[in-house]
Amino acid sequence: MAVRQAATAGTPGPRREEEAALLFERAHYRHDPRWLLPVTPRLCLACALELLPDPGVSLVRKKHMLSCFQDALVRHTSLVTQLVSQDQRVCIHFISVLFGLLCSMEDGSVTNLCIEVLIQITTHLKLEQTIHCLLDECHKELCNMPSMRGSLATLTLLGKLVDAIPALADELVMEHGNLMEHLLRGLVYPSEGIQASVCYLYGKLYSSPVAAEMLSGHFREKLFPLFLSILDGAQTKELQINCLGLLRQLLKYDLFVSMIMNQDGMEESAKNIEGSSGNTSLPLVLKKLLLSRDETLQVASAHCITAVLVHSPAKHAPAFIHADIPGIEAVVRSLQGSLKMNNIELHKQGLLLFAEILTRQPEEIKLFTSSAMCRDAGRALQEAVSSPVLEVAAEALKATSAFLRKDHQSTPPVQYGELRALLEAMLNRCAEFSQTLLSRRPLRHLEQTTHPALMEVFLSILHNLFVIVPHMKEKFSKKLASSSFIRLTLELKARFCSDLSHSALNQVCSNFLYYMCLNLLSAPEKTGPPSKEELSAVSELLQHGLPQISSRSPESLAFLSDRQYMEGAARQRQYCILLLFYLAYIHEDRFVSEAELFEAVQSFLLSLQDQGERPPLVVFKASIYLLAICQDKDNTLRETMVSAIRKFLEGIPDLQLVYTHHPLLLRFFLLYPELMSRYGHHVLELWFFWEDSSYEELDDVTSAGQPALPASLVVLFQLLRSIPSILLILLDLIYSSPVDTAHKVLNSLRTFLRRNEDIQVGGLIRGHFLLILQRLLVEHGASPSGASGNLPLLLSLLSLMQLRNVSEQELDSVAMKLLHQVSKLCGKCSPTDVDILQPSFNFLYWSLHQTTPSSQKRAAAVLLSSTGLMELLEKMLALTLAKADSPRTALLCSAWLLTASFSAQQHKGSLQVHQTLSVEMDQVLKALSFPKKKAALLSAAILCFLRTALRQSFSSALVALVPSGAQPLPATEDTVLAPLRMSQVRSLVIGLQNLLVQKDPLLSQACVGCLEALLDYLDARSPDIALHVASQPWNRFLLFTLLDAGENSFLRPEILRLMTLFMRYRSSSVLSHEEVGDVLQGVALADLSTLSNTTLQALHGFFQQLQSMGHLADHSMAQTLQASLEGLPPSTSSGQPPLQDMLCLGGVAVSLSHIRN
Repeated sequence: MAVRQAATAGTPGPRREEEAALLFERAHYRHDPRWLLPVTPRLCLACALELLPDPGVSLVRKKHMLSCFQDALVRHTSLVTQLVSQDQRVCIHFISVLFGLLCSMEDGSVTNLCIEVLIQITTHLKLEQTIHCLLDECHKELCNMPSMRGSLATLTLLGKLVDAIPALADELVMEHGNLMEHLLRGLVYPSEGIQASVCYLYGKLYSSPVAAEMLSGHFREKLFPLFLSILDGAQTKELQINCLGLLRQLLKYDLFVSMIMNQDGMEESAKNIEGSSGNTSLPLVLKKLLLSRDETLQVASAHCITAVLVHSPAKHAPAFIHADIPGIEAVVRSLQGSLKMNNIELHKQGLLLFAEILTRQPEEIKLFTSSAMCRDAGRALQEAVSSPVLEVAAEALKATSAFLRKDHQSTPPVQYGELRALLEAMLNRCAEFSQTLLSRRPLRHLEQTTHPALMEVFLSILHNLFVIVPHMKEKFSKKLASSSFIRLTLELKARFCSDLSHSALNQVCSNFLYYMCLNLLSAPEKTGPPSKEELSAVSELLQHGLPQISSRSPESLAFLSDRQYMEGAARQRQYCILLLFYLAYIHEDRFVSEAELFEAVQSFLLSLQDQGERPPLVVFKASIYLLAICQDKDNTLRETMVSAIRKFLEGIPDLQLVYTHHPLLLRFFLLYPELMSRYGHHVLELWFFWEDSSYEELDDVTSAGQPALPASLVVLFQLLRSIPSILLILLDLIYSSPVDTAHKVLNSLRTFLRRNEDIQVGGLIRGHFLLILQRLLVEHGASPSGASGNLPLLLSLLSLMQLRNVSEQELDSVAMKLLHQVSKLCGKCSPTDVDILQPSFNFLYWSLHQTTPSSQKRAAAVLLSSTGLMELLEKMLALTLAKADSPRTALLCSAWLLTASFSAQQHKGSLQVHQTLSVEMDQVLKALSFPKKKAALLSAAILCFLRTALRQSFSSALVALVPSGAQPLPATEDTVLAPLRMSQVRSLVIGLQNLLVQKDPLLSQACVGCLEALLDYLDARSPDIALHVASQPWNRFLLFTLLDAGENSFLRPEILRLMTLFMRYRSSSVLSHEEVGDVLQGVALADLSTLSNTTLQALHGFFQQLQSMGHLADHSMAQTLQASLEGLPPSTSSGQPPLQDMLCLGGVAVSLSHIRN
């Protein structure tokens, strides 16, 4: 307290308040007086150490304290130095606090104060430990930065520190070598402020000869090309000045001058440096700065040029002399001024001069040094292109073509908006010309309104665009072709060049067609590109043939149809005409009659055959495509023509070389038996390989809401309906093609079979599939899973074929053989072969449940004889409680459903058993008590098996229940219920109640069915136990939980069956007479015609149970309800469409009736 009073005594009021702001009130009384500055401003170093890092202190107060501290350092240097240096630990801590404040503040004035105070302290103290501390803090801060975004303050501090203490340059390079990597990071960071601070620090480092020598390798390998690029592109004066400062330091040394002036060396170094342009030369950069209007930059660049020439004038002077910068600014301004005048000749000459400059400017020297100048040039050209005078517009189009050269548009930032406006103006003007040409006017009028020279310029520009934007040339060519430019160019040639006039226009048209055709042929749609040899041959063909074409379309067709002997030049001309028609047709520009072209191509091919010639592959590919596209539905090729085509095809090593993806080409190859027998498989394989869509979205669409099919599928389905044998090829493709292609084939076949249920192709497909399966088992009997990755797809198709049978059918010999082969296949698989087993199990299950009782017995006998299948099922059932993923869960569902089906059929028909299945009852009950998540179907399948076992009183010859480990001594009631124990009954009942509460419709039906079978089993052995189980109070809670599911929930079939079951065992504690009456009233009010057959059957059973027990006291109500039910016979009892019994749920084959009943 005394210290504080002494510090403030004797000072006026305002000054006292100002100095009090420099003290940390709540802590100052603890501080030793030796930390208090004895003069004004009365600073306390201890207060500063506590106040500056405190986040609760305002920024203004911190700034005030720093400002006062800096003022004290200037006015009372020795006193402040003594104050700070009293304790070296305190001094280092004070530096750390200041540095932390520097790094955490975003206020520029605060960071500048921190930097100034730190520099003054370190320079006045001259303590090595404090300097090392500060350097270490800076280095650590840069190393910990994920980005250089916040590095400006640290880099500025380092630069000023080395400037204040030059000896630090050598120490930084020697002891903090990896600091250079952080400086490079700052140099490429997109902030000119950070780049400027890095260049300043580099300048200070390279001012030391020792540091410069150590950094020579760093300069040559990393800094050199990057630095020149930054200097060339610098926009702020700060960066320009700091770059020139660094350059002046570098130019003191012969080594660096030689490196910088060696252009080849710079380009080599730039290849591995990110952010460097590689084509920047120092003389050009310095001369540009000399031409700037900033006097400081002019003087600095002159100093740098002098510094270079001092080392070797004779060697380096030529580089500065030849680094010429054209005065394009004056040209652009003159052009802008001339366009405002009415002198047309002046417009033309100005544009001509501008075009010459743009064309002749070397690519390595930038013509436009600023984006603003480039923008002004584009606007001037846009104005000229829109000129109403055709001669001026023509010159403007030529200049625009040169202006769009890539190197003229590389000055950042690129003016994309201006370029787009220029291109739109140019293309709009071109569109005016093309519309005039394409209009069907008399030729004489066209010659008067269309200027050939203008069209020459127009097509030249389009041709130049292929070169200006090479990565877009294919896309641009397709756009031109689809916009009728092939037809337009041929019309121009026919109208202006047919009498050897306008040779320049003819050459331009031919060049334009040549490049467009090559671009289109190099990037075909949905087919592989031709080889280099083919393209080379086509290139030569087009170069020679296109200039010779100047006839109209009818004349070209007549020439193509000529069967007379053709010489080489005439044949090449035919080839060119055919290719032009082909490319036009591919892009929907059909400017010649299809019927006439169809005949002309046939004549052309027969002429080739007559002369024993084989056309180039691309030409034959075009011929086949045009025949397929132009062939009328009612018109077919003559047999001689088909024979000729086949002979041509036989000489081609791979059909893909002449394949074009189009549905009509597919139809062409499959329509003629002579072609389909030889090439059907390959063309279908190519077809599906190039198809984009796999049509999976069509799989789950019901017939009532079928979307329109894609055109490709329409053609394919028409062929399948008319030529069913194509299905056999598709089956082979599913088995032998790559998986992606096989998936497309499978999905297409699925869609076809679902949409064409009237087509009976099941026998055809099953017979062929049987052959494939037999071959597979012979070739890969030991491990069928490794035979083909597409085998699961084939099995999926086989399952689908079985699902198509909506009515019960007898199984013929092929079906029985398939059952045998599929069961044999399953027997050779392991439980991990999910992809093969799932569709196989689905097929076996559906085969058992979708046939007549006699066939069921035969099918079950075949399957039971497969010991391998039975052993596999036993393994699968044992895996039920194992942790498994979703596909394994689906397969377990099928395994339990199959086991239940086999057990039922074996018991019913007393069939011979070759392999017994062992099942642990405790494990089954455990699976029901602790069901897997989202596995309601698995629980339903297990319940289906358990219901079958209960109905058979566990006497199945196929399934043997085995104990799980040591069993307790049986109680009296256990003996009665054997092989069940009372504990197992309780466990099962609890499990059923818990599953019913899930309210899953299918699972609930299975639960009720199992509960019915359990009570029947118990009633046959101990009616008292059965009544006890049925009358449990929990059953009442369960029933009313289910009834609470919504309005009229009592009309759900599983609830009706459950109520019937409780009534049967007279469980009035579960369902009272009054509640039964409420249900009957609800039924009387319901519209029974809207109920499903399953619900009506359950309702019949409920009524019959009530009648048998005499619970229908109200005879009028009973008669009314009974009459309503009798008026709705089972076949027509529901107004809703009947539910399909056979379904695929989550990939599992399911018979709803099997699970319900």
